[in-house]
Amino acid sequence: MTYFELFDLDPNLDIDLDVLKANFLALQQKFHPDNNQDNIDQAVKQSSEVNQAYDTLKNIDSRAAYLLKLEKQDFGLEQSIHDFEFLQSALELREQLEDATTSAQLQLLRQEIEQWVASLIREFKIDFNAQDWSEARDTVRKLRFFRHVLADIDKAEDKLFDDEQFDDFDDHDFE
Repeated sequence: MTYFELFDLDPNLDIDLDVLKANFLALQQKFHPDNNQDNIDQAVKQSSEVNQAYDTLKNIDSRAAYLLKLEKQDFGLEQSIHDFEFLQSALELREQLEDATTSAQLQLLRQEIEQWVASLIREFKIDFNAQDWSEARDTVRKLRFFRHVLADIDKAEDKLFDDEQFDDFDDHDFE
C-alpha cells in the first residue's frame, strides 16, 4: 500500500492538506496503542508507519521525492545541486537572511522564496509528466533547499520575536 492509498488520496503532487491531516488523525486514533491493548506492538508499528507516511506527504519536497520513488526514479536525490545560476541565487538568498534584522525583511524574503517554490512546483509537474527524471530529481533537490531556508526564516523570526520580547521586558523598571 502506498502512502497515498493509506490516506485515501490520489498519487499527485497536489493534494488537499486538510484531508491529509484529517485522515492522519483518524488513522492515529485507530492505531493508537491505548485503543489496541490486545496487540500493542502491532499498534506501535502501524502508528509509526502512519507517522512516516504523513511526514512524507505533508511537505511538497518529500511528496515529490516520494512520487519519484513510486516510479523507481528517486536515486541520487542526496547529490549536490549542479546548477550554477541557482547556486548563485541561493547564496544571495542566504546572505539576505543573514543580513535581515526586521520582521518586514524576513517576510519579503519569505515571499521571494515562496515564488521560487511555486515555480519549482510547476517545473516538477512538467518534468514528472514528461518523465524527464533527471530534471525532476534536480527540482526536488532545489525544493529541499528552499524548505531548509524557510525553516531558517522561521527560526530567525522566532529569535527576532524573542529578542523583542526580552527588550520589552528590559524596558520595564523594577524599583
